[in-house]
Amino acid sequence: MRVPRTTRRDIERASVGGLRHTATVTPPEPTTTSPPPPEPRPTADVRLAAEAWESLFRAQVTLMRRFQADDIWHDLTMREYDVLFTLSRAPQGELRLRDLNEGMLIAQSSLSRMVERLEARGLVARSVPADDARGTLVRLTPEGARRQRETGLAHVRTIAEYVAPGLAADELEQLRDLLDRLRLAQAEIPDRPSS
Repeated sequence: MRVPRTTRRDIERASVGGLRHTATVTPPEPTTTSPPPPEPRPTADVRLAAEAWESLFRAQVTLMRRFQADDIWHDLTMREYDVLFTLSRAPQGELRLRDLNEGMLIAQSSLSRMVERLEARGLVARSVPADDARGTLVRLTPEGARRQRETGLAHVRTIAEYVAPGLAADELEQLRDLLDRLRLAQAEIPDRPSS
């Protein structure tokens, strides 16, 4: 079997942050058990994907800074509010700690400490599930539900103030639908092999 030699392909010439990027692709050694590597997408797709990601990321950073600066959180942090919000959307207002962690950008150990602080303030309660003595269930308390609703109403108003003026109603619907598609598509896209 002939082993292909290393090839150089310009798969990305995106002007991201004013820099030009060129990637070198080295095909992996062929084996009888691994499928052939996927063909790189055309340069325009790579550039457009990079530009779309940068726009999405910059918009999120800008909005998150504005939300954090708002005086609506009282004694909650935005991450603590996110825990209360996530629990408010869960069946019976409770989730296993590992399931709560899946939707958050935070290490599980940090989330565990945050849940302990929220429990000490009476906003959540922890328990051990009947079917898993090593697991932890986190439940929203009535006070936690009240605080989530109160803060959530104020937060929705600030979201409307900052997001709605920038886009027409049909554009907001399209943005919502596109971002949902992008998020859901990630389950179908294989992870990159670790090096």
